[in-house]
Amino acid sequence: MGIIGDSLDKAAANVFTRPIPKTAGAQIRFLVKHEKGSTRTVARRLGISQRTVERYLTGQIKKPRPDLAAKLAAEVRKNWQPVVRQRARKQAATATGITIETRARFGFTAAPGTTDDGRLRLITQHLPPVYADRLFRAKDTGSSEQDMQNIIAEGLQEVYFKDHGRRANDLLVEFTDIDYLETDYS
Repeated sequence: MGIIGDSLDKAAANVFTRPIPKTAGAQIRFLVKHEKGSTRTVARRLGISQRTVERYLTGQIKKPRPDLAAKLAAEVRKNWQPVVRQRARKQAATATGITIETRARFGFTAAPGTTDDGRLRLITQHLPPVYADRLFRAKDTGSSEQDMQNIIAEGLQEVYFKDHGRRANDLLVEFTDIDYLETDYS
């Protein structure tokens, strides 16, 4: 997944009310339970053998390799507290919106005589629920990273640069070269 999709996943993880299980055995047990007892499916998700999953379940293996530990935690986070995640996402899409913090290059198409050279800017901006909803729908339908980037660019253009239509009406914002991007449900 790209930088925007990863950022949305991290924002969803920040709304958890309980931490994910700490030990590898507990994480494996959670995944097996989530997959309705299928150790084969869990093994496929983690890229390990079914027998290795079974060894974690019985306690024969307790400490995974660092790369497997990271993958295991990531897989647990994907399925952890789905009701809490859905509730927070619905709240962001209908009432509160999302906050975007990014450092990226912003360029402009504007009236003659103004500078349209792109430059790196650090922007932290709250976007209304309509943009949060569009962004969530784009992620759910498998839209490209560029499509999600265009939704964020449009939101920043309207809220940050045009100040909800109070200035720079003919301004079109180009949002490129993302250095980093973080989202937060708020």
